Amino acid sequence: MPVEGGSSSGSVAARHPKQKRKAHSLSIRRTNSTEDRPLGIHRGDMLEGQDSKLPPALRNNLLDLFSQIEREFENLYIENIELRREIDSLNERLTGDGQTIEGGDPTKGALKTKASHSTSQLSQKLKTTYKASTSKIVSSFKATTGSRALCQLLKEYVGHRDGIWDLSVTRTQPVVLGTASADHSALLWSIETGKCLLRYAGHAGSVNSIKFHPTEQMALTASGDQTAHIWRYMVQLPAPQPPPDVSAPCDDDQDSSDREEGEVDGEGPCEVPTVRVATATLKSHQGVVIAADWLVGGRQVVTASWDRAANLYEVETSELVHTLTGHDQELTHCCTHPTQRLVVTSSRDTTFRLWDFRDPSIHSVNVFQGHTDTVTSAVFTVGDNVVSGSDDRTVKVWDLKNMRSPIATIRTDSAVNRISVSANQRIIALPHDNRQVRLFDMSGVRLARLPRSNRMGHRRMVCCTAWNEENQSCNLFTCGFDRQAIGWNINIPALLQEK
Repeated sequence: MPVEGGSSSGSVAARHPKQKRKAHSLSIRRTNSTEDRPLGIHRGDMLEGQDSKLPPALRNNLLDLFSQIEREFENLYIENIELRREIDSLNERLTGDGQTIEGGDPTKGALKTKASHSTSQLSQKLKTTYKASTSKIVSSFKATTGSRALCQLLKEYVGHRDGIWDLSVTRTQPVVLGTASADHSALLWSIETGKCLLRYAGHAGSVNSIKFHPTEQMALTASGDQTAHIWRYMVQLPAPQPPPDVSAPCDDDQDSSDREEGEVDGEGPCEVPTVRVATATLKSHQGVVIAADWLVGGRQVVTASWDRAANLYEVETSELVHTLTGHDQELTHCCTHPTQRLVVTSSRDTTFRLWDFRDPSIHSVNVFQGHTDTVTSAVFTVGDNVVSGSDDRTVKVWDLKNMRSPIATIRTDSAVNRISVSANQRIIALPHDNRQVRLFDMSGVRLARLPRSNRMGHRRMVCCTAWNEENQSCNLFTCGFDRQAIGWNINIPALLQEK
């Protein structure tokens, strides 16, 4: 989750527990037995006369480890003896009751009967597990191989000096990509060339969100400095570059994961035009502003903050119109409906709320409790649906006409961050903490997974996804904490045909 502050270490704070590498250590389980076996002769006395070149400390540690291993085996041996006694006792009882035992040997007969029953049960379990595992492996293999043809890497956008929290595509011409980063800046990019066109440097904290005005060349950014800014931009798209000569030798084979921390590809953000002054500053929050969005028409904006409130502002006057309270913990995201005056806010309190501003005199709110952990985002679709993602590793699809229970639930193997839904095909793009990006339809059927390798895809958690369906081809953009955004070309007809 985006955080307040200027340093790289500060910006990682909220997600840092998920970024820690697990330290591997070798440990030997110690026995809980309170019985101490008399050893008679100590190992140190046994080896005292032997010529050893090991240092005394290392030698003592090894002797201690071997002693622990021996005690463990001794406990197992004792347990085995006790089990044999119990088996003998049970067989004697069976023999006393007059039951016939195969083979004349009571122990072997009872063991054979139990073994036969256990073997049949184990065999059935193995068959069931094998079938389930095989089907999962085959389906995963098909999805992975198919995704290489269905989802192709379009361009990488590298220039930020810290993790990228959010990204968005303009709704007006010229169509550009915007990214919001923990390095206190927002960058605008040429989608086709990957060139950085403009830098906004008006915030004093991490830029946690970026959204573009529906009809004008204005951007709305939310920041850890407790403000949201509205700023204007003017960009000129560069001429398309010719395709590179693949036959010529080059040094581009360097794995992107091998870059140094301060290394930047292409034109750095300092080499492009920079906007430093906002047209309007919205500053009524008492905490980090985590997200912001334009209401339909672009005359009002809504902001979500860690102060547990969402604010509604007038764009022209920067006046605070309403403060939306009710969440019990910090807000994580906010989203507006594309055609109606509806707002949805999500929170760490495991709920998301639907705010209705269609009637000026009535501002109703509905609370939805469908998750068991932080709701990281909730977004509207073009239809009458809301899609919510959570740290509980699920994504739920809701019907606005009946929000009592979800109409579809998608279960994943990792926490879900800021999701997006394509407007035309209604395909859900799920960014995960485990660096994966998966595509699902509205009924919860998995369509594909974006390719990921050491030379393709994100190297750290994926924070956000955004669709661009203005062109004939459908593009999906992803950003992550590896400081880069990636554009993907999604073959929608082939994707739906595979379904």
